[in-house]
Amino acid sequence: MGFEWLAILMFAGFFIILMTGYPVAFSFAGTAIIFGLIGWGVGAFDPNRLLLLPNLWFSTMSNFTLLAIPYFVFLGAVLEKSGIAEELLEALGIVMGRLRGGLALAVIVVGTLLAATTGVVAATVIVMGMLSLPVMLRYGYDKQLASGVIIASGTLAQLIPPSLVLVILSDQIGVSVGDLFLGALIPGLMLSGSYMVYVVALAFFQPEKVPALPADLAVPHGKALIQRVVKAVLPPLLLIFAVLGSIFFGLATPTEAGAVGAVGACGLAALNRRLTPKLLRDSAHSTAAITALVLMILFCSSLFGLVFDALGGKTVITDLLTDLPGGYGGFLVVSNIIIFILGAFLEFIEICFIALPLLVPAAQALGLDMVWFGVIMAVNLQTAFISPPVGFSLFYLQSVAPKEISTAEIHRSALPFMVLQVVVLLIVILFPQTVRWLIDLSASTSVA
Repeated sequence: MGFEWLAILMFAGFFIILMTGYPVAFSFAGTAIIFGLIGWGVGAFDPNRLLLLPNLWFSTMSNFTLLAIPYFVFLGAVLEKSGIAEELLEALGIVMGRLRGGLALAVIVVGTLLAATTGVVAATVIVMGMLSLPVMLRYGYDKQLASGVIIASGTLAQLIPPSLVLVILSDQIGVSVGDLFLGALIPGLMLSGSYMVYVVALAFFQPEKVPALPADLAVPHGKALIQRVVKAVLPPLLLIFAVLGSIFFGLATPTEAGAVGAVGACGLAALNRRLTPKLLRDSAHSTAAITALVLMILFCSSLFGLVFDALGGKTVITDLLTDLPGGYGGFLVVSNIIIFILGAFLEFIEICFIALPLLVPAAQALGLDMVWFGVIMAVNLQTAFISPPVGFSLFYLQSVAPKEISTAEIHRSALPFMVLQVVVLLIVILFPQTVRWLIDLSASTSVA
């Protein structure tokens, strides 16, 4: 077997260190250094391979795709900190609240729109939790339904473009981020639509859980209501069209579209007279923190990958995954189980850098459509992100939820939405055209 046993011990050691709560970047680097020295001592690792690292790091820093990360993060930070997202939620809540279940439907619509503008889960869940959860409880919504709607729709930012997850996935699996954006759009809208169908079904079969707003509630009417809705909804829609439309119609790369979106978000804040030095400073600080985290993990994971590969680890994992019973189908089952389990404990950034480098070679060896495979992984991460007991969206909502909602209720609230997400995941797996249709349409349009 050679020294492959050392690679297996290396990965096990990394995971044990990670589970202690040690930062993922330092877990990568520390494990790589320790096992690199051990490998050198037993003759399994040539330290001259480390000379490859500068080239790896410089190629990362010159990767035009990864430049989209700070643009999209900045876009989302400006919209959230300027209050534009808050006004969008309030306006749609007023319009749809008269319907039974209308407030829940408004939350889903806003979650979808914010996902298509911010791409940041934490900001979306927290903003909607602070604004809409108290309102839904005040007007008699079931606690678990109200919590579950916010958790599920807020987490759509994991999947609906321009998602930070998709940008990182595109780099890890080696496909165009534009194709990944196109491929993820329909599955993302399928998730959003399934949530809405669920709420409408409750309005018919359990109407006491989703009451309408009282008829005597004082809200704007007529011209005043139209003006408020247009002011709150139209600008974000135009921004979404500018960002996603420019990508889908081939007018700009995702990175260029991200820059357009960042400037557009600042323009919306300026039109609302909220573009202050403090807003720019806070947004830039959030962007720098998230971008630095991604790059630090990327640099350290490349060191880990170099040592792990030198010890024969990637070859062992690839052979194991390609030789699974059932071949193609067996690999899909195992890879989805791995991503789901990791998603219950780790952030999506960590999962992308830990699991995908091990899964991608096997997926390529089996001849999978890598865009389709990437979207499957993204949908799976979406499900894992809301799964009890440690789904991150649960904790985001818990941090801002009123005291009358217990932790157990928040965790139970996610269960029906997990079922819906698993159904959509199966549809995407069984019908690859849910991913390929927009990509093929865009390609045919470009040729014509």
